[in-house]
Amino acid sequence: ASVFGEMLTFRKMLDGAETQAERKILLAGKVEDMINTVVRQIAFYDFECKLHDARAKGELTPDDINVLWMSVQAESLGEAFDFMEGYETFWAYIPHFVHSPFYVYAYAFGDGLVNALYSVYAEGGEGFEEKYFDMLKAGGSKHHKELLAPFGLDASDPKFWDKGLSMISSMIDELEAMED
Repeated sequence: ASVFGEMLTFRKMLDGAETQAERKILLAGKVEDMINTVVRQIAFYDFECKLHDARAKGELTPDDINVLWMSVQAESLGEAFDFMEGYETFWAYIPHFVHSPFYVYAYAFGDGLVNALYSVYAEGGEGFEEKYFDMLKAGGSKHHKELLAPFGLDASDPKFWDKGLSMISSMIDELEAMED
């Protein structure tokens, strides 16, 4: 609910931007937040999978873990990113890896879900508000598949995730167009 509220607030602010520069700042901040939430958290999940797979095969040294971390980070961030000295140990500052393994997927899932829900809202789906409040009232009593069905959404369908990712993509496209 809070992330959906953030999206509503962001859209209101974006619509109210008085200058192109203000709009650009808002878009840049939102894109950065979304990329950190989706791309970064998925990379964290990939790291955890590789780490647990490697550990199942035997003991790991900190250097072994550093190599796994850097391989995932290089894949996730690409060639455009220059890693500073010491970045190979950044995995150690993330408490989820120790205290709540595989928890990070929830961030990416939640962001993708909100983006898909927002796209339904933006399309003017009939009765959206009532369905949304019913979903909130259900709390954790129903599976997400059941909660999303009234919106015509199904998280097991790749098109569901495309809705969320296309929102990020369109913001990046708009931001890039401002550079011309």
